[in-house]
Amino acid sequence: MNVVIIDGQGGQLGSQLVKEINTQFSNITLNVIGTNAVATATMIKAGAKNAATGENPVIVACRKADVIVGPIGIVIADSMLGEITPKMAVAVGQANAIRILIPMNRCDNLVAGVSNLNTASLIADAIAKLHSIIDDKSL
Repeated sequence: MNVVIIDGQGGQLGSQLVKEINTQFSNITLNVIGTNAVATATMIKAGAKNAATGENPVIVACRKADVIVGPIGIVIADSMLGEITPKMAVAVGQANAIRILIPMNRCDNLVAGVSNLNTASLIADAIAKLHSIIDDKSL
């Protein structure tokens, strides 16, 4: 199972995901892609082993992913203060992968019907969804 985390800005969400995934899953390949060097470095500090930065790594990683995890902005061109290029958003949106999108109500993108949960609650839900996906694939 190839899981890809995509994050930008400071990489805090991605680093929390890396820690949880490394703690709870052993039979997956985890690849992290930062939209900038700071996000990538933050995820590496959190324990990511396979990491890259930028638009082309996002495009390539999405081609090979079984599951893509990240903030909802990764499917919105020009979101995350412009860090998500149109090519990145298309690569994530068109990937033949399951996407677990975390609804961060920031950067002028508000998700209706989603209460303002704290980040820990959002990550816990994302990890529960990943458990469900992996459990279904291993049957």
